Amino acid sequence: MDDLDSRIIAALRHDARVPLSDLATALGVSRTTLRARIARLQERGEIVGFTVLTRADVLRDPVRGLMMIGIEGRGAERIIRQLGGLPEVRAVHSTNGRWDVIVEIGAETLEAFDAVLTRIRRLDGIVASETNLLLKTRKAG
Repeated sequence: MDDLDSRIIAALRHDARVPLSDLATALGVSRTTLRARIARLQERGEIVGFTVLTRADVLRDPVRGLMMIGIEGRGAERIIRQLGGLPEVRAVHSTNGRWDVIVEIGAETLEAFDAVLTRIRRLDGIVASETNLLLKTRKAG
């Protein structure tokens, strides 16, 4: 992936519905070049799809946060399965560094958010956690 590919992806993340002619002009390339580049990015699997973010998606979880979790021993797969079964858990990410797993959580209220944190902390094998509330999302997707 070169600089133009990176700029194309950044522009599409900002607005995937922008007309190709407008995007080509903004990037300083021809419409044909842009179309070919996007097709190649899709074929190589760099772009795996396009999506729509609706108002309901944003309003669904008025309280959102990230919970970093430390897991004892070899229980990561079991805990990841348990986390995936919680309706408030939006995503589970494995990671490196201090934390073993980062969990995206969404809830209707602070009380509901706190309740799911308590349930997660009580899972056998979780030895430490740290949670950050997401206050404002400036760029989604």
